[in-house]
Order: sequence, then structure tokens, then C-alpha cells
Amino acid sequence: MIKLRPVDRNNIDDVLALQVRDDQKTFVSTAAESLAQAYVYPENAFPFAVYDDDVMVGFIMMGYYELKHYYTLWKFLIDKKYQRKGFGRQALLLGIGFLKEKFDVHEVYTGVIPDNMAAKALYSSVGFRYTGLTENGMEEMCCKIS
Repeated sequence: MIKLRPVDRNNIDDVLALQVRDDQKTFVSTAAESLAQAYVYPENAFPFAVYDDDVMVGFIMMGYYELKHYYTLWKFLIDKKYQRKGFGRQALLLGIGFLKEKFDVHEVYTGVIPDNMAAKALYSSVGFRYTGLTENGMEEMCCKIS
């Protein structure tokens, strides 16, 4: 069963050890980079380790983008050993659910690098749609939540 757990002193080393495949490294930030941003933006960043039962399989960070006044899927990765097993989709739904429950959001945004076809397919599968905006080399997507 997939679940999200806060990143803390008990799991930070495992979070930092997460890795994506070499061909994905230009698409995602490392967990260390993401946690550095979470440290600098503690009110706006919500980092979680993704677990399959008691095995860590990934990392997701939801956030609030002050400049645009909306909530986001900020960072996301599934370790290369656990990709293509459905964990990403489940973790993404849990992250969206966290924002809905905690902040009663009705939209979640994210940006995706145009060549990242796997992420585009994953995000589309849970309801993200293109907004038509491209900014900082990223295509913006939005997921409407009822």
C-alpha cells in the first residue's frame, strides 16, 4: 500500500539516496536540491517520502507558489528501481489529496519539461491538462479537483 510520510531524521538518508535513471536526470531535481528548497521555504513546501508499505520508493513535494497564488506539484521522483510499477500514479494522487484535505484546493499546477514524455503521460493520467503557458522552459499543466 502506497503512503506518504514526512521527511524527518529517521528517513532523510534514504530520501537522499533516491536516484532516477541517467536519462531522467535532466528532468528532475535531486532529493537533496528539493530538500534545500523546502528548508528555505518551510511555509510553502510540503516534502514527503513515498513508501510501498515500509519500503521507500520515491519522493514528492507539494507546494504553494506565492507569486501566482496557487498550489503545485513542486518536485517528484520515483527511484529507478521502483519505476513502472504504478507507484508514481498512486503517490501523485496522494499528494493531490493532501493539498485538497489540508488547504481545500480545487486546482493543482505543475510544470513539465517538454521532452519528458513519461511525466506528461503520468500527469495526464490523473487529470492534469495543458494550460497553454510555457515559462522557464516548462509547459504548465493544471489538474482540476472536485
